[in-house]
Amino acid sequence: MEVGCTAIVVYSRALAVKSLAVSNPPRSVTVSSPAKINLFLAVTGRRDDGYHDLVSLVAPLTFGDELTAEVENRVARAEEQFRLECDVPEVPVDGRNLVLQAAAALREVTGWTEPVMFRLTKRIPLGAGLGGGSSNAVAALRALNQLSGAGLGLGQLTGLAARVGSDCALFLHDQPVIIRGRGERVEELPGSAVRRLRGRRVLLFKPAGFGVSTAWAYAQMAAGAPATYLAAADAERRLADWIAGEADATDLLFNNIDRVVFRKYLALPVMWERLRTRYGLAACLSGSGSAGFALLPPDAPVEAIAADIREAWGSGALVQVAQIA
Repeated sequence: MEVGCTAIVVYSRALAVKSLAVSNPPRSVTVSSPAKINLFLAVTGRRDDGYHDLVSLVAPLTFGDELTAEVENRVARAEEQFRLECDVPEVPVDGRNLVLQAAAALREVTGWTEPVMFRLTKRIPLGAGLGGGSSNAVAALRALNQLSGAGLGLGQLTGLAARVGSDCALFLHDQPVIIRGRGERVEELPGSAVRRLRGRRVLLFKPAGFGVSTAWAYAQMAAGAPATYLAAADAERRLADWIAGEADATDLLFNNIDRVVFRKYLALPVMWERLRTRYGLAACLSGSGSAGFALLPPDAPVEAIAADIREAWGSGALVQVAQIA
């Protein structure tokens, strides 16, 4: 449960909507939309197309949003086929939202014309580096694949996800994966590595009041090049060594975006040091932040840690216990 707050929704692999053609598809479906953390994130350089190359080990969590998609009994033009409601007012519900962009992409491939209302229950905070928007997009693809009875396979859904966003495709895999390129190239981990990660308890924490723009963070990385980057060969070696060995997941933690983020947002490195000195926790930034996370040992005093974070960052701070899915 969320420490001192609302009970979380547990997201299991079984909740993910499968790509299966059906003769009588449902009229309504609810799909999990999990948050993710970057256990290892190395930005290795800027590409000619303006994007950055990265190597990252990413894990979905048993915490996130929910998306309900329901076929409506109305007549709609193509531009009004999909509608979106969200319980968080700050979330755009127009064409800027990746849910609607993903729905439009699937329509182009399948030609499906029935109108759909999406209802998004939002728990992943904005600007947190937890992949909320990308996860929502994949939830929309999965939901529409089920509603339409299209039965698109993993390869087809992966292509659609990559069109919508750089890191969307990782959410089609209900386990930790490696992503490369700008995030669209996904490689599954060996089973032994997955077993070392799955089920690990994670403490998420994010200060209230600010997020970090991913575009800003990458621009700062480029401005500080080459010192801000990690050579691709070094990143691959570090990741391969961990996968091949037996080291604990805490030995994997790395994110070289933190050096530019920490220079501007001083509350983050201060909290990192606080958790290290008081509780022996190694914190890591997820994505470009502003959310951080720590892998919890079995005897971690979670209530005390949560109270400490809220004392420093205020009662509005996100403090959430989850597990790696």
